[in-house]
Amino acid sequence: MVVKIENLTKEYSVKVKSGFWKNAFFPKYKSVSAVNNISFAINKGESVALLGPNGAGKTTTMKVLSGLLYPTGGKVDVLGYFPFDRERDFLKRIGLVMGNKSGLAWDLTPNQNYVLAKKIYKITENDFQARIREFVGLLDVEDLLDRQVRKLSLGERMKMELIGSILHNPEILFLDEPTIGLDIISKQKIRKFLREIQKKHQVTLLLTSHDMDDVEKVSDRVIVINHGEIIFDNSMAELLRKYKSKKYLTIILTEDISSNEIRKYGKIIERKPLSYTIEVSPTDQSKIIAEITEKLPIDDIDIIHVPLEEIVSDLFKK
Repeated sequence: MVVKIENLTKEYSVKVKSGFWKNAFFPKYKSVSAVNNISFAINKGESVALLGPNGAGKTTTMKVLSGLLYPTGGKVDVLGYFPFDRERDFLKRIGLVMGNKSGLAWDLTPNQNYVLAKKIYKITENDFQARIREFVGLLDVEDLLDRQVRKLSLGERMKMELIGSILHNPEILFLDEPTIGLDIISKQKIRKFLREIQKKHQVTLLLTSHDMDDVEKVSDRVIVINHGEIIFDNSMAELLRKYKSKKYLTIILTEDISSNEIRKYGKIIERKPLSYTIEVSPTDQSKIIAEITEKLPIDDIDIIHVPLEEIVSDLFKK
């Protein structure tokens, strides 16, 4: 295994508000737990999603694993190293992409950034040229290599960040919200790119994202954290299997009707203009579709599985 953490804890000291003078001269602090005694392991070549609501401890865990934060307690082992020691050999074997922070120098072009990385990581000329060709081709960004980073759009910059993060051929790639704020086409290219490098180069991926499509398309395993504790750790298939007894119907209408009419056929999950999504039992699905088609002003009906976002939300509630 390439990542192993046991009973990881991370706490922060937060100042307690008690008025201006007391804060200035007699400040008091309380301890807030960001990660609470979690344990898991990741094998080489796995693609794992770390999910949870804001404040759940995802980014804190990611920062501990990549060496940016020192843990309060527990054991942390990444590739045989304690990450916060930031040993040179360790840093050469990991990559980190944070969607809200830039790893490239803004005043340089991507090409100039990559040449700098080549020297830092001592990449041979042949390997450097081969990797640039491969990664630039996968993301279709050849025309952006000599444009100043600050002049790139967010989507263009994120593609360049990804190339920069794996140019030195890391064994583990940490990804914190890599598609945040991107358009659909950019997201699709990045997801495909991540899957390609995972399979071809056996790169281990650890991903955090609020975009459930990222999780479904990129990850094979899901770890769900809530309030700093793990509430689910299993394969994506197992997560979806637990909810296979539910089906959703999205009903598109030709005219607006009362929601009471829709409730006769199932629980309303979402309502939009001239559209409802309802939850139905798979055993009654055919019967309900026949009744809806006969009795309601239907334009179209779409049968869908429970969205991953709903599944994860349900886990949080439980």
